[in-house]
Amino acid sequence: MLLSNIETIPGKTISEYCGLVSGSTVRAKHLGRDLMAGLKNIVGGELKGYSELLNESRKEAMDRMIMSANNAGANAIVNVRFSTSSVAQGAAELYCYGTAVRVE
Repeated sequence: MLLSNIETIPGKTISEYCGLVSGSTVRAKHLGRDLMAGLKNIVGGELKGYSELLNESRKEAMDRMIMSANNAGANAIVNVRFSTSSVAQGAAELYCYGTAVRVE
């Protein structure tokens, strides 16, 4: 599956639009990660536990979007975007979406 965050796939021609596709995941904070983040706030630095959580969430949401595009018969997704929102205290949704297309 070809992915692009612009309206085209360079070097390819869009021959068919297959529709909007998306994937999402909702994740809650982990108590152990929260404790480590609290300690890291004292000394500063990257919150690696949260970085890993966000990377896993982005990958899962993107994989679900790709599965949706495959089901629609697409071989590429253009205008790929990510969005986040809080759905409950301590839980957030990561949403990935784009336009499924066939390219030649």
